[in-house]
Amino acid sequence: MEKSAVGASQRLGGLGTFLRKCMFSVVSVGPIPEHIAFIMDGNRRYAKRRNLPVAEGHKAGYLALMSILRYCYELGVKYVTVYAFSIDNFKRRPEEVQTLMDLLQEKIEVLLEKESIVNQYGIRVYFIGNLKLLNEPVRVAAEKAMKATANNSKAVLLICVAYTSCDEIVHAVQESCNEKRNEIQALNGTKVSNGVTYGVEKGEKINGVMECDVHKSCNGSLDGKAALDTSKPCSERDEADEKENTTVNHVEKDKGGEVASRICNGLIEDVQESEKLPHKIPNVKLVDVEKHLYMAVAPDPDIMIRTSGETRLSNFLLWQTSNCPLYSPAALWPELGLWHLVWAVLNFQRNHYYLEKKRKQM
Repeated sequence: MEKSAVGASQRLGGLGTFLRKCMFSVVSVGPIPEHIAFIMDGNRRYAKRRNLPVAEGHKAGYLALMSILRYCYELGVKYVTVYAFSIDNFKRRPEEVQTLMDLLQEKIEVLLEKESIVNQYGIRVYFIGNLKLLNEPVRVAAEKAMKATANNSKAVLLICVAYTSCDEIVHAVQESCNEKRNEIQALNGTKVSNGVTYGVEKGEKINGVMECDVHKSCNGSLDGKAALDTSKPCSERDEADEKENTTVNHVEKDKGGEVASRICNGLIEDVQESEKLPHKIPNVKLVDVEKHLYMAVAPDPDIMIRTSGETRLSNFLLWQTSNCPLYSPAALWPELGLWHLVWAVLNFQRNHYYLEKKRKQM
């Protein structure tokens, strides 16, 4: 009896897979979104309506996620992003936060099993967000999963944990500023040209030798030859000049002194001209910020789906969704099914020409 029941279940499952593939082949005639993002909302309400513990609602949400991922990758969607845990979620009751962390760690380890959906579809996994906020076991599991799937290239799953869009933008701006500051420091570094050291204050040691200010060397107490002599520290040359207590006229010197005087004057002019040149300060540009975003590893979403009928983005992918349609089915996340996904894709196809036109205008 049990064997016949199992056989019937397998036949029904096979029939369902066949019908799903037939439907996807029809839907694929139109444009398929490259990237779909999900805000998984409603796990707790799902559990409450059924008088279940909150943990059971989150487990039901995980099962729904596995089904949706399978549908997306069968349809040809390459990138899927899910909002698994917000930084704001840390404000929930400690027991619930710990339950979520334990569940997250458990399911990450399941993803690495040989028969998991990750290995079936060749999915590369990214964990997006401020991972330093996670406890150590979860963070280690996340890093292990990213490393284990680094060579997968058929599809990509981005799991946003300890994430908010505001935190992502602030992080990107900070990294961009640090990068530009390093560039400025490199531009202001020591530069030697024609025997003159630029970017070095008087009295600094370069290669163990104390450098003199060129203007003082040429206009003050040194003759032409001495001005070009950097083999001795400035203090020693100044003391020698004081002992001599004589003033040397460069113009009345011999030819060698005249040549040296001309060279020294030329060096002064070079320094004066270099001081007049405007220093080009690197600016932080849009492209600099974008390359430091957590989500820089994926293109912007084509569709945003938030369950439970909510139309708020809740601090999720604010930077990336300026031209992204939002679909908000009334179903709670554990209730989300194949037909909701297909309907979202059909709406995307219906508005695809308009959306592409708007993107090209930006």
